[in-house]
Amino acid sequence: MQRIRLRYTKRGRLRFTSHRDFQRAFERALRRAEVPMAYSAGFTPHPKVSYANAAPTGTGSEAEYLEIALTEPRAPETLRALLDVSLPTGLDVLEAVEARTPGLADRLTASVWELRLDGVAPGDAERAVAAFTAAASVEVQRRTKNGLRTFDARPAVLRLETCPPQADRPNDRPCAILRLVVRHVTPAVRPDDVLSGLRAVADLAPPVPAAVTRLAQGLLDEETGTVTDPLAPDREAITAAPAASAGAAEAAAPAPVPEGSA
Repeated sequence: MQRIRLRYTKRGRLRFTSHRDFQRAFERALRRAEVPMAYSAGFTPHPKVSYANAAPTGTGSEAEYLEIALTEPRAPETLRALLDVSLPTGLDVLEAVEARTPGLADRLTASVWELRLDGVAPGDAERAVAAFTAAASVEVQRRTKNGLRTFDARPAVLRLETCPPQADRPNDRPCAILRLVVRHVTPAVRPDDVLSGLRAVADLAPPVPAAVTRLAQGLLDEETGTVTDPLAPDREAITAAPAASAGAAEAAAPAPVPEGSA
């Protein structure tokens, strides 16, 4: 059984697609592309697709991941292209790599987010960010199916900073851009929780909903605070495999016989 890991996006209006809606669209794409999927056992078999840490509905993403299991081997790039044309524009399959290492979900320990705050002056955003990062704790509330829950959002935030305004934004309209790096914890701290925290500590309330995009997610490098590519170990394993095979073949080859030996 071959396993393929994919990175896909949620862009534009498709950011409002729920995870369940994406699952339905993706399973239709698998059928259109005639992917030889492995299926679960039981009375109602389902294609073996493992989704990892999907972004909340309403947020865009450049870094969503899933893994599929196939009954017949396929070239990852060919499979990526077939699935990409079978999905709506905005749900774009960017990368495909054969799984050669275990634990994709275990490598998704942090995310990098961009928060675009239209109508907020950059100076006001800087002051709010400074108040948030200086706070020892930032309590926020979130409504869940069990009622209103209060928790501290501050420990999960590894970095929160303002970024220069984008060149394509009109200069006559205030717009602040924030970059957020958040650790994946329980309960999950989402970008809207950080926005609630900015409102709580600095009374920062954007006049329109923030445009939120996940730029990356992966394994957190504790020394540098950066988020690494979760598919890199699989690429490295694939690259190392031919070299190891060539080395083994060279070692197994018979030694040359010196000239003149009997």
